[in-house]
Amino acid sequence: MSNIKSNLVEVKVPQLSESVSEATLLTWHKRVGDAVSEGENLIDVETDKVVLELPASKSGVLVKIIKGDGEKVGSEELIAQIDTAAAAAKPVAAPAHAAASAVPPSVRKLAREHEVDAASLQGSGRSGRVTKEDVLNAMQQVKSSPSPFKGEGRGEGEQAVPAIAPSGNRPEQRVAMTRIRQRIAERLLQSQQNAAILTTFNEVNMQPVIDLRNRYKDAFEKKHGVKLGFSSFFVKAVVLALQKFPIVNASVDGSDIIYHGYFDIGMAIGSERGLVVPIIRDADKLSFSDIEKQIADFGARAKVGKLTMEELTGGTFSISNGGVFGSMLSTPIINPPQAAILGIHATKDRPVAENGSVVIRPMNYLAVSYDHRIIDGREAVQFLSTIKEALEYPGRVLLDL
Repeated sequence: MSNIKSNLVEVKVPQLSESVSEATLLTWHKRVGDAVSEGENLIDVETDKVVLELPASKSGVLVKIIKGDGEKVGSEELIAQIDTAAAAAKPVAAPAHAAASAVPPSVRKLAREHEVDAASLQGSGRSGRVTKEDVLNAMQQVKSSPSPFKGEGRGEGEQAVPAIAPSGNRPEQRVAMTRIRQRIAERLLQSQQNAAILTTFNEVNMQPVIDLRNRYKDAFEKKHGVKLGFSSFFVKAVVLALQKFPIVNASVDGSDIIYHGYFDIGMAIGSERGLVVPIIRDADKLSFSDIEKQIADFGARAKVGKLTMEELTGGTFSISNGGVFGSMLSTPIINPPQAAILGIHATKDRPVAENGSVVIRPMNYLAVSYDHRIIDGREAVQFLSTIKEALEYPGRVLLDL
């Protein structure tokens, strides 16, 4: 935003990253004629990587909306104007594309958590504002309405299915993909078309990690203020293996191989807007507590669309944990331009052979998908074996052996 007159302030789209050519305006949270406060979110802006909030840089009155809901915009494009000297005593009629009613931030948060489209609600509050009661009533209506998908459970990170109005015995509804979902589809297709993807598997006995975690988790949380999970063990094991096999940490650029002398690990997180992969930068230099704090922070902000474009850009290797949803085995797809990805699955008690006897151990199947153009099978298998060994002998990771 910048001043164009002494009292008129421009509202512009934020500066987008070089890899993002355009964005989509989602929902205006203010109407023309509404008073706005400095720092108050005016509209959500969706790119193919993240949803951004656009706050007001000055207090005043929103006097003009130039770009409405759903319109495509470019970096730093003018979309509205705020008059810092105007009074909001007599609101100006909003154009048809502006939001039908205002939604306070607390109500918007409640609606988002319960998958209610707050912008579509008829507000019962003062000046047509949507209240918490409006959201709760809408939730109750959804619960009591018949649905052809009744009985199908929905886990964390799974996409919300829009309500379908009953129409005969075979109802359908056509819904446009979000910009993020389009980008996910594009990148996954690009990965399968442009890389020679092969997957190798191994199994790991998680008992040593489980024992170590159980022994120190209370002291760890008390000292560092974050829970000791399993993700930090996997990140540490991956970094150790990448240091031993630098080709797995490389990427392809045309006919060149780029070897990265740093370890930026992407952690795939399922959110309601789609899959996001925030990056743990310089993971080799971070402690267990640093990694756990970053992962917890990424997970919390992914749920509410608060990750930044910078946090979702780059990465030299990725980890995908389908095990949190109960997956036993899968073949993860490489996140281009990276050359490999680790798939983690659910840890289950299984019978295994040890020293000629059958015993029960908590086993986890690991999968590494890799670009066979630059990574040979021998290197991929040894890379995965290194991860397995690091997890089955976690003391070596802690002692850097």
